[in-house]
Amino acid sequence: MKILGISAFYHDSAAALISDGEIVAAAQEERFTRKKHDSGFPRQAVDFCLRQAGTPSPASIAWSSTINRS
Repeated sequence: MKILGISAFYHDSAAALISDGEIVAAAQEERFTRKKHDSGFPRQAVDFCLRQAGTPSPASIAWSSTINRS
């Protein structure tokens, strides 16, 4: 099973992909946007994780997200 974790809309948005209990990829959005503490949706980090896993379609992944709007 592949699980894509997303942290968004708070400082340091990020994504991580786990496959069968092993970390496949993880990235913070600021590495792609060059905006320190980027709080937007981590679209590029998600794309990076999917490419690293060789998963072209997000439809085959169980999704998990954390949204903190404090």
